[in-house]
Amino acid sequence: MAAQQQHQGVGAVPPTGMQQAASIQQQLSQQQDVDPVQRFKMLIPQLKESLQFVMRIASSNLGHNMAIDNGTKTNDLPAQRFDKSLEEFYALCDQLELCLRLAYECLSQSIDSAKHSPNLVPTATKPDTVQNESLSYSQYLGMIKSQISCAKDIHNALLECSKKIAGKGQPQGIMQ
Repeated sequence: MAAQQQHQGVGAVPPTGMQQAASIQQQLSQQQDVDPVQRFKMLIPQLKESLQFVMRIASSNLGHNMAIDNGTKTNDLPAQRFDKSLEEFYALCDQLELCLRLAYECLSQSIDSAKHSPNLVPTATKPDTVQNESLSYSQYLGMIKSQISCAKDIHNALLECSKKIAGKGQPQGIMQ
């Protein structure tokens, strides 16, 4: 086993840009299946590295420009691209913001779900989850039917209001 690892290490070739891009795409597809909080935790180290890189480039460019201004150096070396590194940093910040928003939406949905359907319905596959406050299946069906009825009433009320509003916009001489 150790001989195999040494053999692989000796003949290993550093990944090319195409291989790295494929690896990054694979990691991103795997990360999409991860919980938003877990994804946030995974992005924080990348954000720290990106910030360090931005600061390092800014420092280098500032020192380079200062040397040029003082006349001790000519503009022989091209300065590193600060704008690209800053753009990468902002892209990571945007991803973190999306993760936090998604986590907040999941939490809100969970709270609303618990509020509007607080009692659990035991399933046949998990009979051990039956609790005293659990609903029977017939009680659950009754609750769902009342929710559907309420939704239909709201829908009908909205339809009536939209018809009344549409009717007021027409000239009085024309009746449908």
